[in-house]
Amino acid sequence: MAADTTNILIVGVGGQGTLLASRVLAQAAVDQGHDVKVSEIHGMAQRGGSVVSQVRYGPKVFSPIIKRGDADVIMAFEKLEAARYLPFLRKGGLMVINTDRIDPLPVMSGEVSYPERLEEKIAQVVPKTIKLDATGIAAGCGTSRAANIVLVGLVGRALSMPLDSLEESVRALVPEKVVAINIKALNAGWNYMDDALISMVRD
Repeated sequence: MAADTTNILIVGVGGQGTLLASRVLAQAAVDQGHDVKVSEIHGMAQRGGSVVSQVRYGPKVFSPIIKRGDADVIMAFEKLEAARYLPFLRKGGLMVINTDRIDPLPVMSGEVSYPERLEEKIAQVVPKTIKLDATGIAAGCGTSRAANIVLVGLVGRALSMPLDSLEESVRALVPEKVVAINIKALNAGWNYMDDALISMVRD
């Protein structure tokens, strides 16, 4: 991983808006003059399937693929997906976990049990872990479907992206009828980063 390249791994399940999140972050990075590469390498059309998007930006980016141990940030829309892709996070990287739980098919069928206390277990091995109920925060903004944009706001601030660039990306990429709700969700995620969290992330 080049020191001047920022790598964001976005993981979730189908229907959670991982691709929109990656596009918003990528557009904001483009607006700041970065070279940007985006890839969705495990996308599945059906709801419930694991989806992984990758965003890499910097002065010059040659590949869209983030290798194991190279992600500066993992943005996890669901806690089981956070655990699944933990090996991709670099030492000292940031893990952001939406505490939402979506049971995969083996759990729904009763074949296996959903692992308990995943967020706590991840935080024990990743000092820079932020856990939040992005789905609940988004619901308070008008729709739980904007949880992805709540996470974008938080991660954008953690990476020192300008809020106005993120807002412009949201306005350009979401349907006009839900722009106001998504801008509210973006700001909610941005403001979740209080001084203590900012200090922890940037230490």
